[in-house]
Amino acid sequence: MNIGLVGIGHWGKNHLRILSGLRGVKLSCVCDSDRNRLLAFESQYTNTRFTEDFGELLSCVDALVIASSAITHYNFAKRALLAGKHVFVEKPLALDPREGEELVEIAESRGLVLMVGHLLLFHPAIEMLRVLIKEGSLGEVYYLYSQRSNLGIVRQDENVLWSLAPHDIYIPIFLLDDIPESVSVRGKDYLQNGIEDVVFGNLFFPDGKMANFHTSWLDPRKVRRFTVVGSKKMAVFDDMEAEEKLKIYDKGIDIKRAGKEELPPATISVRYGDVISPNLPFKEPLAEELGHFIRCVLEGKTPRADGRHGLLTLYLLDACQRSLNNRGIPVEIPEKARRLLR
Repeated sequence: MNIGLVGIGHWGKNHLRILSGLRGVKLSCVCDSDRNRLLAFESQYTNTRFTEDFGELLSCVDALVIASSAITHYNFAKRALLAGKHVFVEKPLALDPREGEELVEIAESRGLVLMVGHLLLFHPAIEMLRVLIKEGSLGEVYYLYSQRSNLGIVRQDENVLWSLAPHDIYIPIFLLDDIPESVSVRGKDYLQNGIEDVVFGNLFFPDGKMANFHTSWLDPRKVRRFTVVGSKKMAVFDDMEAEEKLKIYDKGIDIKRAGKEELPPATISVRYGDVISPNLPFKEPLAEELGHFIRCVLEGKTPRADGRHGLLTLYLLDACQRSLNNRGIPVEIPEKARRLLR
């Protein structure tokens, strides 16, 4: 199968490295608007065509990966789907839910695979967290929170909500198998007028669970951390750790009860137990993700993060942006978003 790549910038160059060595496919063509970028890689990948012309790429591939800037995702994905190509598009799927709806409709009506780059769904730590939650090892999940920050990269065509928060929106949905009923988001544009560079958000689930996220490209340290607090145990996934990326804390609050009534406050005790770090398989999430896309195309299967999953995240991002624009006023998630998970 011939595959193409659109965009070889900061993240796209990782796609280039992996696609060039992926079994079962040939990286036939790479497209980028920056001629200097193309020249920088052309000599390294002599069996691949490099071009500034997206139409040229479409003419010689069966499927393509779109890793260009978010503002281009909808246009490139639509042109590719209308040309009968299978599409993997980096997050977010588009910048408007109506555009996302259109892409999903085109892909489904033509029987094409549309997959969205929700990378962390393929991380061994997130996969294990989901298992731990499903089997009840953490007890009842109370709340989740994440921090995704760094000093840069500062983008000019999207704010930090759209750049970083998609991860922190789709992970709770994946772990809890549920969709928030409302969101509340506050942020500030310190560096560029109208483009928020720091955002704090809350997702509120129907059963009382909460997921909080903090995203920023104006922080002193690079942080990629996700915490789940349960009634039995707690778990922390820290992707910046070289080893022991996932830790399980046998800690919690124990409350003795008499029937349905709680006893006096003295019966509340803090429990401190062991901390363990499960052995995780060594996998590169991006390689797992792209391999999954290729298998879905070849075998006609539905991707783990298909177009509908990407559209669901888009509905939540849009609600978060509307709350952000109104200084944190809660915004309800539309019913059509909830139907996507059913």
